[in-house]
Amino acid sequence: MSAVASVPPQTADDASPPDKTGGFDGKRAFAHVAKQVSFGPHPSGSPAIVQVQGYLLSELKGYGCAVETDAFSSDTPAGRLSMKNILVKIPGDKPGVIVLGTHYDTKKLDNFVGADDGGSSTGVMLELARLLCNEHGRYPVWIAFFDGEEAVKDWSDTDSRYGSRQMAAKLAVSGDLKKIRAFLLADLVGSHGLRFRRESGSTRWLTDLVWETATRLGYANVFLNEEMPFDDDHQSFLKRGVSSTDVIRCCDQEIPYWHTPQDTLDKVSAKSLAITGHVFLESVKQLQRN
Repeated sequence: MSAVASVPPQTADDASPPDKTGGFDGKRAFAHVAKQVSFGPHPSGSPAIVQVQGYLLSELKGYGCAVETDAFSSDTPAGRLSMKNILVKIPGDKPGVIVLGTHYDTKKLDNFVGADDGGSSTGVMLELARLLCNEHGRYPVWIAFFDGEEAVKDWSDTDSRYGSRQMAAKLAVSGDLKKIRAFLLADLVGSHGLRFRRESGSTRWLTDLVWETATRLGYANVFLNEEMPFDDDHQSFLKRGVSSTDVIRCCDQEIPYWHTPQDTLDKVSAKSLAITGHVFLESVKQLQRN
């Protein structure tokens, strides 16, 4: 256990103990969010994001994960920026990769630390990596940490999703993209009073699998049977024919602190992180059985 994760900050609504959430520790995930926030704003290309990258890599290697990095640069409205994707690869016996994803950059706004937007999902993925990296399943599991999800200026197909577009394109060239069975993205998953709506553009069967898993685990009041469209990193894979779904609570009507300096650590709940992590963990197990 890392020093950061050993003494998690207190939250107003404590997470269920790990033995109630398939082993997923919401307090450890919360500690990872707190650590990311401690680096301050960390948009792509900033000195602070290099510190975040170092933390992610240190944690992942400490869990025994096999980690690959892809350092690249992107032309943005603010000029050419250096970025880095991080990819965990957990082997399996059969072809057909299950990919989990998050972004860890923050939007370039004054005093924006992105506790929920970027921090929450990245904390969940770090805790999932701790649980999964020493397992060997039927199918390989990859966990992607994307840089450059946020628009530098205004969201568009060219100014957003830099990291996921880079990874999807690179995997297409290598031939690995066609090996992906399912891509499950998490974003903005830590808010108090958590509730998710189905992302209407996502792959139906995969969204059904996640939502049915959540219902079976007793979270039907969190995973609602309502639909809304959301633009996010999953589109980089959807557009290339990969079955993909996005688990996201968004945006300003649902969480008024979205893309404001008020997206601070107090907006994040260890309980919500535990719910999200439990559903992702059990969804992976379901995909391993299918």
